Amino acid sequence: MINYDSDKYIKSPDEWHPIPGSLDAIARFNQADYRIVVITNQSGLSRGLFTLDDLNQIHQKMYKQLAKAGGNIEAIFFCPHSEKENCKCRKPHAGLFHSLTSRLNISLTNVPAVGDSWRDLKAASVAAAKPILVLTGNGRRTLNNIGEFKDVSVYNDLAAYADYLLE
Repeated sequence: MINYDSDKYIKSPDEWHPIPGSLDAIARFNQADYRIVVITNQSGLSRGLFTLDDLNQIHQKMYKQLAKAGGNIEAIFFCPHSEKENCKCRKPHAGLFHSLTSRLNISLTNVPAVGDSWRDLKAASVAAAKPILVLTGNGRRTLNNIGEFKDVSVYNDLAAYADYLLE
């Protein structure tokens, strides 16, 4: 949704590439006084595919490119666990959403939570946020198997959602 994904995981800054329009969309949200937070599963850490230092370097690349576009991400919450570990912070569980609410002292009730997978939609819903589906990344596959989220709003990408929300 912000960057291109890979079934082989994004393991280094060289593999991280923003989806066209995503960084500008975040900057537009910031200019409209929206606070942007990323909540992400990063099971590649527990699988040994990359290190925490690698992940920090990837995030630094994203922050730098976003700053050039005039945007900012306030925080990144990530789950380092694999699905086998069944932790409560890994989406579709809402543990990271609950961490966000307590750390930033906010409510997520009806706050837009944009994602591209069923796990994203489920975690947002459990946290009382408003799930939004974008068709980038896994979004098209998710749309074909949307299940309980058939009434969710769907946008081509983050830029299209910014167009809708900000105009």
